[in-house]
Amino acid sequence: MAEYTFFTNPMSRGQIARWALHEAGASYDQVQVPWDAKPAALLAANPMGKVPTLIHHSTTGDKVVTECAAICAYLAEAHPEAGLGPSADECANYFRWLFFAAGPVEQAVVTRSMGWDLPKEREVMAGWGSYDRTMSTLEGHFEGNNYVCGNRFTMADVYVGSQVDWGLTFGSIPPNEAFVAYAERLQARPAYKAAKAIDNKLIEESRK
Repeated sequence: MAEYTFFTNPMSRGQIARWALHEAGASYDQVQVPWDAKPAALLAANPMGKVPTLIHHSTTGDKVVTECAAICAYLAEAHPEAGLGPSADECANYFRWLFFAAGPVEQAVVTRSMGWDLPKEREVMAGWGSYDRTMSTLEGHFEGNNYVCGNRFTMADVYVGSQVDWGLTFGSIPPNEAFVAYAERLQARPAYKAAKAIDNKLIEESRK
């Protein structure tokens, strides 16, 4: 048995988890999940039926991990040999931007994509304030840093980078110079290419 059972759909955030698995060098068995027929094993592990869901078949028993940011952080911890977790000096940036992408960035992008208007006077009640402020804050970090933690790639870049990469592709992130350059650095990584090739092939096969 592989280290992980990986429930996914190639047209989902499962692409983030697959990239993280490849960066960690982890072995996994893939279970493709159709939108209209969730397998019992997935529902038993994650009653929400969401993908991606990982089951880590560890030496101390099976561990279920969901939510892409958590999956990325977990894989960095479970595979220290990959060197993708933060050093003591990197922890602040690592956790700050990982949670910033999972919180304000995700909320700002979804709210805007859905066409939901946030009244100016209620911005203080929202965790992201406004779309423009969120994008400007994220962009500002990458104007002075090649990666989340400065000049070294870490697992936080898989999640934060996926938000930027997908956002540029689908128009939910502005194509500003700092974002484009960051995405290009990530797209050059062998693990990114390998994971994308698998999902792209699965998507192509599903359309035949």
